[in-house]
Amino acid sequence: MLKGFREFILRGNVIDLAVAVVIGAAFTGVVNSIVTNVFNPLIGAIFNADSLANSLTLVIGDAHIKFGAVLGAIIQFLIVAVVVYFVFVYPINLAKDRAQKLRDKGVAHPDAPITELDLLTDIRDLLQAQRPAEPAPGSGKHAE
Repeated sequence: MLKGFREFILRGNVIDLAVAVVIGAAFTGVVNSIVTNVFNPLIGAIFNADSLANSLTLVIGDAHIKFGAVLGAIIQFLIVAVVVYFVFVYPINLAKDRAQKLRDKGVAHPDAPITELDLLTDIRDLLQAQRPAEPAPGSGKHAE
């Protein structure tokens, strides 16, 4: 039972997921700080409030409906989406596209292991290089 648990914990995807959660939590702190300390005061200044959370407030009786706080959450979401896309998704997709173009051109990665097909291709090329040049068809020269 402990062996199975150890194998589960040491799987690559579980470790990767744990790292992603920790990095995500740290990243959330940075984004919250940017929104709270930069965007909230700027937008709050536009609406004459001390912060975005206190702007665009609708008071109905004792209830305070804070549209500014919702706007702040939307801005925070958009900042996270922009950063995740341009820092993670776009560069990874760019690298994948470049790798695919190299594969399509037949350029192998320098560290890639040599396959049987590679060896057979090399043998074919060597044999063709050793063969004397044959006249082109229709050139008028015939082999005797």
